[in-house]
Amino acid sequence: MAHQLRTPICPQDINALHAGDVVFLSGTIFTARDKAHALLKSRKSPVDLKGAVIYHCGPLMSGHNVISAGPTTSGRMARYTEFILDQGVLAIIGKGGLPSQPFRGRAVYLAYPGGCGAAAAQQLRMRSVHFEELGMAEAMWEFEAVNFGPMIVAIDAHGGDIYQEVRGYLKKNMKPRSL
Repeated sequence: MAHQLRTPICPQDINALHAGDVVFLSGTIFTARDKAHALLKSRKSPVDLKGAVIYHCGPLMSGHNVISAGPTTSGRMARYTEFILDQGVLAIIGKGGLPSQPFRGRAVYLAYPGGCGAAAAQQLRMRSVHFEELGMAEAMWEFEAVNFGPMIVAIDAHGGDIYQEVRGYLKKNMKPRSL
């Protein structure tokens, strides 16, 4: 099923999503990588994160223009997931997945395809930048998204996790290869 969501998102939006659904987002999206997550944990957030969407992304910018905005591997930010969700974030976008337990009953993880940074850039407009002292890739960018996607609900709030499903399938169905 495909969903069109507008930020800030609400718990009802999250509850309507299930692993495997397709999502397109419009509205404000914030980027954050390792250093921005660490600053958010040690300082007051410069933005309201209630109902927010965090995109694990280090965009390539030219002035106010987004040149490329592909996802970065979310696993590096796993240690911040619980904290970020506690701040009111209801969706995290990235690639590679995160542990599913923190999302149960409160948020979703949306997988954006790696290698599509130029396509993503066409759907994003810069609104502001926070933590600019961290440099381009690590700063917290505030983007206006227009029909951003498609993204797959990889982890839903109901316990669905497509990464776990694939691992389970492979474990059950793949025979070890002989060398």
